[in-house]
Amino acid sequence: MHKIIKKTIKYTACGIGLLLLAIILFISALYFSADMLTPEYTSQSTGEVIQTDSLRQYKGNYLRHSNSGLWELKVNGNAFQRGEAIGKLSPDLLYYQEKVFVDQIREIVPSDNYLKFLRFFIVLFNRNLGKNVPEEFRDEIYGISLSCTHEYDFIGTPYERQLNYHSAHDLGHAMQDYMLVGCSSFATWGENSVDSSLIIGRNFDFYMGDKFAHNKLVSFYQPEQGYKFASVGWPGMIGVLSGMNETGLTVTINAAKSTMPTASATPISILTREILQYASTIDEAYTIALKRKTFVSESILVGSARDGKAAIIEKSPEKTALFTGSGNQIICTNHYQSDAFRNDERNQENIATSDSPYRFAHLQELLEENKPINSVKAAAILRNQKGLNNVDLGMGNEMAINQLIAHHSIIFLPEQQIMYVSTPPWQCGKYMAYDLNKIFSDTVDFRHEIASPELTIPEDSFIKQAKYRQFMAYKKLTKLIREKTQRKETLEAKVLNLYEASNPSFYYVYEVLGDYHAAMQQISMAITYWQKALTMPIPKQAEKERIQQKINKNS
Repeated sequence: MHKIIKKTIKYTACGIGLLLLAIILFISALYFSADMLTPEYTSQSTGEVIQTDSLRQYKGNYLRHSNSGLWELKVNGNAFQRGEAIGKLSPDLLYYQEKVFVDQIREIVPSDNYLKFLRFFIVLFNRNLGKNVPEEFRDEIYGISLSCTHEYDFIGTPYERQLNYHSAHDLGHAMQDYMLVGCSSFATWGENSVDSSLIIGRNFDFYMGDKFAHNKLVSFYQPEQGYKFASVGWPGMIGVLSGMNETGLTVTINAAKSTMPTASATPISILTREILQYASTIDEAYTIALKRKTFVSESILVGSARDGKAAIIEKSPEKTALFTGSGNQIICTNHYQSDAFRNDERNQENIATSDSPYRFAHLQELLEENKPINSVKAAAILRNQKGLNNVDLGMGNEMAINQLIAHHSIIFLPEQQIMYVSTPPWQCGKYMAYDLNKIFSDTVDFRHEIASPELTIPEDSFIKQAKYRQFMAYKKLTKLIREKTQRKETLEAKVLNLYEASNPSFYYVYEVLGDYHAAMQQISMAITYWQKALTMPIPKQAEKERIQQKINKNS
């Protein structure tokens, strides 16, 4: 009997060993067969970059740092030529952007060995990413990558890294249940707009830290194929987050609730880039969207001067739908509205547990109060920090249209070919106006300021008020108190009082103070603060449950 047991254990161990070996061989085969379809271009350029204080010129391509603080890029040529020009014009900006991104990852994953493991995972996950990015855009990314640093080659080659960064938005919002992003957008036309023409407003609330948003880039493309277009993003990003082309077609993206993706597909910003470059109507945009399988669920608000209206392409990895709404306006936050998705289980959960329907209702309220809408009223709506019925949500609340985290905010007048882009901080600085009629007809000299100053929307009065200084103090003190809490180090009472006074209507202040007092073993005080947090407007059900669990655990 003893021999039988030993034999059974031996064969079981052998079986498990063979299974593990098979799994390792399978994973290794997947890893080493991964192909990002690296283009094979050799640069034959002999051109030099001519640089002055605020202007860089490479052949017929320009990069300028405007007085507004925005970077403005103009590129032309075929895909590789465009990418190469972008790289040559902005190696320092590309390095800065990548360093900030990697530093953010290092805060979460501090070990280089873990980062190398992360690279292994990303290669496995994105092993077919090259096949899902059209060749034209791979060529452009490759051209850019030739000017990228080799400091991070342990993560991947410059080309592999730049290609993978275009899926970071998708992976980020899927892994964190999309709450890196909580965007709000709207479109009005007909009787709801001041001159009956189409007007679109959007906040891109994608937050990767203040440093990540430091260099905002407004790009003007004149490609050999497709339409000329303008978009707003950051250095190295060739995908489109917000943009308008020469026909007056606009695209903006709003994340929706997704399941965790299991394999790579077309990044959403690459899909919207394809739409912006090759579509002139809503139907053409929808046709392109139907062709591509995407990582995650997303709403794409498409405005069209030729159609005189806007619609929403609702897309998930499984299906695509077009929502046209009714009447002369359409609103897009972070849940679906079409018949195809309305009763979807994930969508219903999103509506029940997130702040998306609250922001949707608030946009309805603001649009009704302010109609007919013009560009100045649109800016005021995008800057609104209050809640429904003008309730005080506290500064930085995700229930607000203006969450004080926006990477950029933008207003489109498609029929006039005017694009307004916000300047820091968030959407509170001036909105600079760009006349695409002039820029695309080459009547604007990129050696000088290219925005149309007479159309500038002034900065929000908020940044001149004491509340702005209070919010900046809130951000600084939140970081300090959380660090002290983690290290269980005490703070003076006056610091804690100053923190509470910096943002007294915001629930998170009281959660942070509760966490601090719990770390100091002042449990009664901690519970008092957590209970106060629950009396404030809280964006998501999960956040309410998190605070309640702290109370229950310590009661």
